[in-house]
Amino acid sequence: MDDRVAIITGGSRGIGRATAIAAANRGFRICVGYASNQAAAKSVVSDIEAKNGKAIAVKCDVGNEGDIVALFRAADEFGKLGALINNAGIVGPTSRVDEMSAERIQRMMAVNVTGSILCAREAVKRMSTRHGGSGGVIINLSSVAAKLGSPNTYVDYAASKGAIDSFTIGLGYEVAGEGIRVAAIRPGLIDTEIHASGGEPDRAQRLSQMVPMKRVGTADEIANAIVWLMSEQASYVTSAILDVSGGR
Repeated sequence: MDDRVAIITGGSRGIGRATAIAAANRGFRICVGYASNQAAAKSVVSDIEAKNGKAIAVKCDVGNEGDIVALFRAADEFGKLGALINNAGIVGPTSRVDEMSAERIQRMMAVNVTGSILCAREAVKRMSTRHGGSGGVIINLSSVAAKLGSPNTYVDYAASKGAIDSFTIGLGYEVAGEGIRVAAIRPGLIDTEIHASGGEPDRAQRLSQMVPMKRVGTADEIANAIVWLMSEQASYVTSAILDVSGGR
């Protein structure tokens, strides 16, 4: 898998950025997908290139099918696809379900669920032995919210991650005989900017005492789990979901 391309959606910040750098350190060429923050994406590319790695940044809103197709075409020009990390995701402001608009819910599902499935579709077309590929790995980003439900906060986000869990299991079974492994990571409370985008920048630290380990996790801790799943050390792992949540 060394020197093959890894596409990382939402790769400009947080867990995506940490994963891009960690995967590059293990020999992958990195295609950083980013929705809007071009400067952050270019910074990731620069950091990778400074260590003699190879990386490109491609603008991609995974809520848009055309952007997804363009992302994979750009990756085709960069090398042979070996891994997809479905990391891009959004949360909304804290809200009860009876206060949510249809537009909010539709956008949540478009990005967190439909976008991940469409990215996986494009990856399977390239990696599956059924389509002439030589195999690969798909890692989806779920959340412990899928188990906890996130009442009074963002049940729609939790529901989207529950869908990712089911998708991971089903797709893993579907392509297990075609050289593709599929797994998911369920992060717990992680110190990233996603909480600020939901209007609660201090949420992770505020809830840290609810974690059995009594602390929040880091983006690097999630990235370490992802790159292990990408590696041959995890060669017998598929349709699996790994909690990286401090016991929560």
